[in-house]
Amino acid sequence: MKILWAPWRMKYIRRFEDKEDNGCIFCRGIQQNNDRENLILYRGKHCFVILNKYPYNSGHLMIAPLRHIGELEKLSEEELNELMRLTVLCVKILKKEYRPSGLNVGVNIGRAAGAGIEDHIHLHIVPRWVGDTNFMPIISETKIMPELPLETYDRLKKYFREK
Repeated sequence: MKILWAPWRMKYIRRFEDKEDNGCIFCRGIQQNNDRENLILYRGKHCFVILNKYPYNSGHLMIAPLRHIGELEKLSEEELNELMRLTVLCVKILKKEYRPSGLNVGVNIGRAAGAGIEDHIHLHIVPRWVGDTNFMPIISETKIMPELPLETYDRLKKYFREK
């Protein structure tokens, strides 16, 4: 039997064991002044772009309002406009840098819909390639990631500096 080590997954699995409420991960990251460590690629007037710390694929981005809010319908016009402008910008950047075959763009509202963070609304953009789904997640609950998150950060950050 071959073993594929994915030790970074343990941090993700164990996050559910932490009973202490450390607050919202988005708000905590935005309040700190260490964007690279927090994987924050861009801070706008109303929203920000962040890499998913536990990505589905390399380049998995999230866009969230700076304001702590959990309901899409309660976003202001300014927040909604910036959210969509940043979505289009991120799609362009991912197409240029990663050349995906397609992209998933969406919002998970509520735990039943797959929201891991329910109280701070955020939009996901996931680059996809033909053949990127294989047997590993099904058989061994392991996802093969070809790039470390900080490498992804460094590849994408240059595009946001231009804005």
